[in-house]
Amino acid sequence: MSASPSSAGSSVPSALAAASPETVRLAIDTVRTLAMDAVQAAESGHPGTPMALAPLAYALYAKHLRHDPTAPDWADRDRFVLSVGHASMLLYGTLHLAGYDLSLDEIKHFRQWESLTPGHPEVHHTKGVETTTGPLGQGVANAVGFAVAEAHLAATFNREGHAVVDHYTYFIAGDGCLMEGISHEAASFAGHMQLGKLIGFFDDNGITIDGSTSLTCSDDAAKRFESYGWQVLHIADVNDLASIDAAIAAAKADTQRPSMIITKTHIGFGSPNRQDTAKAHGEPLGKDEITLTKQAYAWPGTEPFFVPDAALAHWRDAAAARAATHADWKQTWSAYEAAHPELAAELSRRLAGKLPASLDAAFPAFDAKSGNVASRAASGVVVNAIAPVLPELIGGSADLSGSNLTMVKGAPLFSGTNPAARNFPFGIREHAMGAIMNGMGLHGGVIPYGGTFLVFSDYMRPAIRLAALMGVQAIYVFTHDSIGLGEDGPTHQPVEHLAALRCIPNLLVLRPADADEVTEAWRTALHHRSGPTAIVLTRQKLSYFGEPARAKSGVPQGAYVVADAAGRAPNVVLLASGSEVEIALAAREKLSGEGIHARVVSCASLELFAQQPVEYRNHVLPAGVPRVAVEAAHPMPWYRWVGDTGAVVGIERFGASAPYQVLYEKFGISADNVVRTAKSVLS
Repeated sequence: MSASPSSAGSSVPSALAAASPETVRLAIDTVRTLAMDAVQAAESGHPGTPMALAPLAYALYAKHLRHDPTAPDWADRDRFVLSVGHASMLLYGTLHLAGYDLSLDEIKHFRQWESLTPGHPEVHHTKGVETTTGPLGQGVANAVGFAVAEAHLAATFNREGHAVVDHYTYFIAGDGCLMEGISHEAASFAGHMQLGKLIGFFDDNGITIDGSTSLTCSDDAAKRFESYGWQVLHIADVNDLASIDAAIAAAKADTQRPSMIITKTHIGFGSPNRQDTAKAHGEPLGKDEITLTKQAYAWPGTEPFFVPDAALAHWRDAAAARAATHADWKQTWSAYEAAHPELAAELSRRLAGKLPASLDAAFPAFDAKSGNVASRAASGVVVNAIAPVLPELIGGSADLSGSNLTMVKGAPLFSGTNPAARNFPFGIREHAMGAIMNGMGLHGGVIPYGGTFLVFSDYMRPAIRLAALMGVQAIYVFTHDSIGLGEDGPTHQPVEHLAALRCIPNLLVLRPADADEVTEAWRTALHHRSGPTAIVLTRQKLSYFGEPARAKSGVPQGAYVVADAAGRAPNVVLLASGSEVEIALAAREKLSGEGIHARVVSCASLELFAQQPVEYRNHVLPAGVPRVAVEAAHPMPWYRWVGDTGAVVGIERFGASAPYQVLYEKFGISADNVVRTAKSVLS
């Protein structure tokens, strides 16, 4: 048998009309050997799961997935999520063999600097990877988000005889995914919402890093998913391709329930000394064991990264056949454009991520009466004002809609019977809400948003971090942002949360100080497409500054002068965000009465301010002028801005239960304390 060490220049004809069982096995074993060799070369990684799941990857990519390696981002492709992201070589080997833009050299550089094959799959980094996975369970919830977006767009845009949105979402989960709590939250939501085009595979190999799953877990996965409202199917042996085909067919036949296919596998399949052991999970097999394993496969080559011509040709032929589904869809789309041109134009706009031209005019105008409200209330007004012209904005709350004010008034709730609806009752599932939003945003065609109390951002932080890592446009509405929520006490009063969010790279945090700043926070978030945005809002009422033009220009720059020293250079600069801006303004008046001239800077976003040209930052914060920052939160983020000669009025302990006015006074978040602090830095 001739062989080629790379995907280029194969001498075998690409058309293999009917592959023999031997050729199919060779194609599957190529995935296995590439995984073994790549992990060995990197001296780190997880070979055992790719070795076990190679038949499933083959069945999906060669026979079932609607995908096109030459156009990996076409709109109606099926989505595949490898929730067991540590098994990344399963995906990389499959993508290479199927003809995606992933060369054998990249496989050889697995886990190396600047390679396209990092340790865990990363979306936007490697073509064919739909989402970034690795933290277990996140991929399961991302897959739910993909299925949500598909169901919503299909119900919104498909018309009789014109199904332009009609694809499935597949995922592979492992024991670790199911042990992590997020999988419960996401699976419960998916079953309740009847996401019938979501098909999952549970890699039931009975092994984790520490040993047998029996050490820590005795769950009945089948009963668990049945209780969620999923169809549960079984594959007794993943090497039985006919069983995989039958299970997928049965999953597709049930349009009312998502399906979980429990798949029995042997981790490290074929390895004489590592199969079914924890050692096959997270470390290289070793050169000697690889040799023995390849002998067990009757492998025709001896050198690492050997790709038989027959296997490669079969993979490419199969991929070409699957790519024909893309050509079929193009014809479907052309017919749809002809029959429903307005709908086609609207769907194209949404999928391209272009905001409607009428959006800016839809933002509300506040005045002294309507603007004298809590920033959460102003946010609710903004959402309802822009919703009619921005139909792709869909979302809701983690069972706090009456507090977060995230629902579009009069609009129905998303459900299994009404997937076209835009109001989402995520339930008390903050972690899954964040990860589902990630899947929705990655799918495209929608802008997801979700609300909860700021203190519960702790529950969704892993999903927020991944949204920032992936550059997903998702909008978090975090209300009850400080001790200002009052009587609920320290369990619900965020102290460290603003600092924790601000230190996540590529997360934009906006804490508006009045109703006009809320408007501009939403405008900024909607135009910010390269990552997620947290809009942080108060429970208590705020004063209205009456400076909409200044807010419109200032908020996108992160910080701006909201009140200046009258007619002269300032003696001190007072910086604040959110509800504390009015405290800084009150302190400015008191200082003025004592002959001290203060400038007040509203810092809606420290991240945006840090991105501004140094000239603008020096204009807002003139060199040599002492600075005092005030925020009802941990002071850590402010030290960069006040410098060694400045000071921060903040909170470095947990809160207490009392009316918010009492708490602000007791904790020193007051104009009088800001005045005392300003005098201290001046002296």
